Amino acid sequence: MVNSFFKNIGIWLVIGFVIVVLFNFMGNQSAVDRAITFSDFLNQVEKGNINEVIIRGDEIHGINQESGTFQTTVPEYPQLIDFLEKHGIGITVESPAKGNIFFAILNSWLPMLLIIGIWIIFMRQLQGGSNKTLGFGKIRARTTEGHENEITFKDVAGIDEAREELSEIVEFLSDPQKFEKLGGEIPRGVLLVGNPGTGKTLLAKAIAGEAEVPFFSISGSDFVEMFVGVGASRVRDLFEQGKKAAPCIIFIDEIDAVGRSRGAGLGGGNDEREQTLNQLLVEMDGFDTNNGVIIVAATNRPDVLDPALLRPGRFDRHINVPLPDINGREAILKVHTQPIQLGEEVDLRVIARGTPGFTGADLANLANEAALWAARKDKSVVELSDFEYAKDKVLMGTERKSLLISDEEKETTAYHEAGHALIAASIPEVDPVHKVTIIPRGRALGLTQLLPLEDRHSYTKKGLLGHIAMTMGGRAAEHLIFNRFTTGASDDLRKATDLARKMICQWGMNEKLGPLACADNGDQTFLGRDLLMHKSVSDETAQIVDLEVKELITTCYTRAKEILEMHRQALEYLAKLLIEKETVDGEEVAQAIKKFSPMIN
Repeated sequence: MVNSFFKNIGIWLVIGFVIVVLFNFMGNQSAVDRAITFSDFLNQVEKGNINEVIIRGDEIHGINQESGTFQTTVPEYPQLIDFLEKHGIGITVESPAKGNIFFAILNSWLPMLLIIGIWIIFMRQLQGGSNKTLGFGKIRARTTEGHENEITFKDVAGIDEAREELSEIVEFLSDPQKFEKLGGEIPRGVLLVGNPGTGKTLLAKAIAGEAEVPFFSISGSDFVEMFVGVGASRVRDLFEQGKKAAPCIIFIDEIDAVGRSRGAGLGGGNDEREQTLNQLLVEMDGFDTNNGVIIVAATNRPDVLDPALLRPGRFDRHINVPLPDINGREAILKVHTQPIQLGEEVDLRVIARGTPGFTGADLANLANEAALWAARKDKSVVELSDFEYAKDKVLMGTERKSLLISDEEKETTAYHEAGHALIAASIPEVDPVHKVTIIPRGRALGLTQLLPLEDRHSYTKKGLLGHIAMTMGGRAAEHLIFNRFTTGASDDLRKATDLARKMICQWGMNEKLGPLACADNGDQTFLGRDLLMHKSVSDETAQIVDLEVKELITTCYTRAKEILEMHRQALEYLAKLLIEKETVDGEEVAQAIKKFSPMIN
């Protein structure tokens, strides 16, 4: 801070001088004497409004008792002194100032010239590399020295394939001669691609921690400012720091903020962002080789990145950081539960099985929520029930027990959720029911939670149709029992429609359209796509898609309604059980249905 102050003290002194001159200029302007004609001056003397004057050469200055200060120019008038003495005017004679015209011009134009000069210098500093004088062009990267980074690969779990690919980077940073003696070149850039929370930033830190090299961390949005040229200057400064600290790792998080396709979106893109991107492209693969400087970037939107950024020579290696499978989730839970006192009955394998689709960040949050809940209950250890509570809170939201619900709404919600549960139990392709509740959670009045038996990476058409039927089961139960519709099925309708449209437009699961991908990408305008993108389908095809989506959902709704009519007794029993207990687990649902509908497996 002190060095920065002394570096910038010159510019602040100039700015202060300009301010002083401006105030002085404004003060002088307000104190300029009012010019009057010589005849007016004589008239005012005769009226007795002037008591004293100052004579400087051919100018007279004085004070008029009615109108304030004045000045006038004296023509040839030999009797002037006698005339003033006759009227009792005090006279002071001063020698005229030399160079009066020069000082007058200087007084008038100097402030404006100073302002223009300072503005030109200021703008040049912002637009060029010299903007570092004011600190705008300096990068605000968070720097971690090699010995300060305590995160290593032992802290990364659940993404073994990505970790193995990055171990090569660690070997190069630790022993570069091993690769160079065979003529090999290490990748200049590594792009980590994955959903939010999968551990991309953690992986980058672990690389630096394993290699014990400096780690520069910055977000993509930190490059762009309101001033033109600052982003490009910061890119240059970042690479200059990296070269000085080589070997090192430069990590750019959310690189899509600065690396989006050029010339995309409305208005042809942002010139400042494109200038920053161009500088980044040059630094990564320019005339100067950045030996020992490895760029690691992370994004969850690789589809919007500029193709020039992804080519070999810049980001040579693209590493996918996927969602963890059941083994990965178990390993991640072991890492995040190390500081937690677990009960003897806690089986992390069971918790991992019940959390499909969770990212590493979700699992860390799950373990933390379980520990906080156990502490609120004054427990000495964290039990399995605490993890169940935390999982319900993460998946379904916090219970809203204070929400007052009428008996009629409670009954409607019970039949709605019972309809979901009964359809899920009736269709083998649908995941088993884990828990059903009519306690309001989040924005929902009730929820039916399914639990897959294993991780799935692809789905069959039969299974998707069964899932749509299960989604429509709540609305079908309301209509079957009460012969009415409510707004409680709004989210179900949205999910069913989205899934049906994907089946037809993306996955080719429609006989009429056949194996055709006809999804419209027009919603990508602001995400790196042109507004005038060619439509992927014609109007006639779009109309067919709408009709097929409607027919598919109607067929699934009819199927759900037929199943509920066939097992109406089980539906009514399950709904009454929900009204009584409010929350029912999957085993209780299976027993209730088996009691009245033994044909349902």
